[in-house]
Amino acid sequence: MKSEKEKMLEGELYNPLDSVLRKERYHAKITFQKINSLNEDQIKIRKELFNELLGTTSKRFWIEPPFFCDYGYNIIIGENVFINYNCCILDVCKVIIGDNCMLAPSVQIYTASHPLDAKSRNSGLEFGKPVTIGNNVWIGGNATICPGVNIGDNAVIAAGAVVIKDVEPNTLVGGNPAKLIKHIDN
Repeated sequence: MKSEKEKMLEGELYNPLDSVLRKERYHAKITFQKINSLNEDQIKIRKELFNELLGTTSKRFWIEPPFFCDYGYNIIIGENVFINYNCCILDVCKVIIGDNCMLAPSVQIYTASHPLDAKSRNSGLEFGKPVTIGNNVWIGGNATICPGVNIGDNAVIAAGAVVIKDVEPNTLVGGNPAKLIKHIDN
């Protein structure tokens, strides 16, 4: 029989109140609260804590606190990534951020979701869908990336966009829901 954590990681309905998952979320909260409380003279400690919190990090990445996540270990960050203030990543499934990506302030990335029908939703069970962000992607401030979205290489997500479906490479999308604005020559 699968554990609740195995179900979560595989995108199946799972119970988020499972004791193992609650303990792991608590550990992540304690770690990002420490990160968020450090001053600018403690950058080395901040980097060490991010390396402890996150699943895989490159040697060259920068995250401006405050930062928030569910678990941390499902977040994979590529080389030369910059994540600005107030990013929230609900990482019940994998979140892969490619190389040379820039996330503006208050970007939200969600893998967590809930059933659409009220009876199932009221059961407390939830599920997730992974998010993949390609290389050289720029996500504007206050953009929201919804569960299951894949963003292609060199794409730009306009500020305030709500991305509910995949984004093709070399495109600019914006709006709510996000729609193609134009193709980008690279």
